[in-house]
Amino acid sequence: MSVHNENLRRVTTHRLLEMKKRGEKISMLTAYDFTMGTIVDNAGVDVILVGDSASNVMCGNTTTLPITLDQMIFMAKSVVRGVKRALVVIDMPFGTYQGNSKEALASAIRIMKETHGDCLKLEGGEEIIESVKRILTAGIPVMGHLGLMPQSINKYGSYTVRAQEEAEAEKLIRDAHLLEDAGCFAIVLEKIPAKLAERVASELTIPVIGIGAGGGVDGQVLVLHDMIGLTQDFSPRFLRRYANLQEIMNGAIQNYVDDVKSGDFPNDSEQY
Repeated sequence: MSVHNENLRRVTTHRLLEMKKRGEKISMLTAYDFTMGTIVDNAGVDVILVGDSASNVMCGNTTTLPITLDQMIFMAKSVVRGVKRALVVIDMPFGTYQGNSKEALASAIRIMKETHGDCLKLEGGEEIIESVKRILTAGIPVMGHLGLMPQSINKYGSYTVRAQEEAEAEKLIRDAHLLEDAGCFAIVLEKIPAKLAERVASELTIPVIGIGAGGGVDGQVLVLHDMIGLTQDFSPRFLRRYANLQEIMNGAIQNYVDDVKSGDFPNDSEQY
């Protein structure tokens, strides 16, 4: 298969496993609407995450907890309509899978049926393993998420690096194996020491995607709005800004306002 055809081939959970086996890094970004989903997909990103980070960057909440199942479904449906190649992963929001595996399955089925997404992402290890297993029995692919888990921020009390102490690091390793053994196709590791993340990636046969977890994992994920500079008040060490769209947009909008105020817009060629 030519490189050109390989790049056009639809990304699946199986293809991510193939990428790990041959050492090809996996790119992953968030998107929350049709336009951004289309742009990210056309740019060649392998995995698009419809993340509950929308609670922050789209809804203005300080945490991911307030976003609802209905809101996540609405955004995911919009993203899926614009995607032709990337694997679309949808975050299950807080309260839809913790503590009740039957409710978790019902929520998962609703997301899949209404959005036409490819798979779901859940935060946690041993504590949510029954929900993971029940969702998997329905044939729904699951991506795990360990390390810093934003839905548990009230338990942590801060967004500091997780698993720096031996006990928490060992639990993370156990949970990673537990998720793999249950049938998860990949795991996200967020804001943990790079050496620990590299160890987990080397021990697991499934892909490990990092965010603030160093370069020794199988791929990377960032929040799109942070990466392209639409947000400016969030600047952790792991974030690389590839553009400053907030500055570009501010300039464009200010020019538009000036042209409207002065009567320059619309000019003769911009009228019917």
